[in-house]
Parts: sequence; C-alpha cells; structure tokens
Amino acid sequence: MKQIWAPWRMEYLKAEKTADECIFCTLPQAGEDEKNLILYRGSLCFVIINRYPYNTGHLMVSPYRHISCVTLLVQEEIYEMNELTRKCVEFLRADKSPHGFNIGINLGKCAGAGFEDHIHTHIVPRWHGDTNFMQVLADTRVHPEELQALYNRLGPCFQKLKS
Repeated sequence: MKQIWAPWRMEYLKAEKTADECIFCTLPQAGEDEKNLILYRGSLCFVIINRYPYNTGHLMVSPYRHISCVTLLVQEEIYEMNELTRKCVEFLRADKSPHGFNIGINLGKCAGAGFEDHIHTHIVPRWHGDTNFMQVLADTRVHPEELQALYNRLGPCFQKLKS
C-alpha cells in the first residue's frame, strides 16, 4: 500500500479558529470577493480559491446554505454545484494544462473536512511529478503562483458566466 503525506497542511490544521467561524458563511457575507478570493457567485453556490491549497489552482465550490452533507442538498444546489465544478475544470484546464484533477467532497473530520459543518467540493489540478523532493525531504510545499495572480486570470472566465 502506498502512502501520501501532506505535512504542509499542518499549518492550517493548527491555526486557531473561532468555534462558530465558517468561511463558507462569513466570506460571502463580507462582500469583499477579491480580498476573499471568491471567483464567482451563483444563485445557490459560489466558487472560491483555497487559501491553503493542496496544489496550485485548488478551487472549491460551496452552497451558501450552511449544511454538512450531500443528503441535505436540494436538487437545484446539486445541479449548480456540479455545473460550477465542471466550469472550474474547464477553466483550470485552459489556464494551467494539468494532467489530471482530484475532485471530491470530504464528509466529516475523519475524512479530512476542515469545515465539517459546511459541505464544499474540492477541485485540485494535478501534474505528473507535482510531488517532488521539496515536500518529501524538506517538508515544504512550493506553490509557483500567487493566489491573487490566479484570481486575476480566472476571474474574467467566471465573469463570462454572468452574461
């Protein structure tokens, strides 16, 4: 059995959080989309860049409603989450030319959910060899792109969805 280690995530896991804090609720309400890296607001769901990405280009799609499980989604939310996930793949593929994607939903803390009470889909571009000696030997994750640069490039793609 092969093992995959992600020690760079420990910074996020150890970060102090308010018990009631839910970024998927508070960030859309703040109205500062560029600062909070919100790329797109649909009628029921939104797209946000992960501030603690597993890989460059890591996006998330979340409903506005504070719900914890796929079984609680209504049909319209399911459709919009899936459609926005599809658009994320399309836009990331055009922008970054990844070799593949990891797409998934972590339900529950033991499954890796950082915000277990608010469901969200992860879209993570992947490249052959994207785990290299820096992660393995130096316990350091190298992100070749600033989050703001990613926002500036992908933002216009998502804005076209509104027209």
